[in-house]
Amino acid sequence: MATMHRHPYFFTPFPSDLDHPLFVFLPGMDETGKELMKLQTAKLKGAFDVRCFVIPADTLDSWDALSEQLISLVIAEIKQTPRQIYLCAESFGGCVVLNVLTQAPELFERIILINSASSFHRVPLLNFGSFLLPWTPQFLYDFSAILALPFLAQITRLSPQARHTLMKAAQEAPKQTAEQRLKLLRNFHVDQTKLEKIIQPVLLIGSQNDHLLPSVEETERLAKVFPNAQIVTLPDSGHACLVESDVNLMTILQNTNFLPA
Repeated sequence: MATMHRHPYFFTPFPSDLDHPLFVFLPGMDETGKELMKLQTAKLKGAFDVRCFVIPADTLDSWDALSEQLISLVIAEIKQTPRQIYLCAESFGGCVVLNVLTQAPELFERIILINSASSFHRVPLLNFGSFLLPWTPQFLYDFSAILALPFLAQITRLSPQARHTLMKAAQEAPKQTAEQRLKLLRNFHVDQTKLEKIIQPVLLIGSQNDHLLPSVEETERLAKVFPNAQIVTLPDSGHACLVESDVNLMTILQNTNFLPA
């Protein structure tokens, strides 16, 4: 019988290896899609001990509550095995990370943000749509997952497995959960002055063909906030770039000298 979780928890997608740095990964809106998380982090095996931050679908917490729970989980890992910790997030997870960094930046050795949804409030159509979602009939919401796929990813750059896994994750997101998380994104705010004091290396990855968010522009904005940031632009990628066949996060980390020494 599967374990039922009432609060966010760490999912270990591969056998744990305590001799490697801890790699904490926060996914996008599809937090319960464990198959998708495995696909997104598979190429990190061998260099990192991966943990994925899972937010159960019925967890409707605030940004601060999510941040506090992530910090608690990280501290528990450190107590078990002190080591370097990499913090990586995409899309919705990027907002959680930005909030965490205003509270406990000292916990992390390096930070990676991929197509951060901190740009959500600058997309008028998405903001307007988030207000309409509560009045959207369930059958139309269910069908919208199919319509949204071209906005989530560059279809031609997905393997059949990745396409199926991404679609499944999108379809499994409950409507009430989507409503609450979109409301969080709409109202997201972070104290930028605290981010400006972070001295750790920050890697900002943005997809040029992101049809959902202005991700490249957001990397440029965040690069002006973090004192020690570098940008990687993926010229052919969509929003869900980590499931694309030609995107290898390990290779990106190698090329940017972001791997453990």
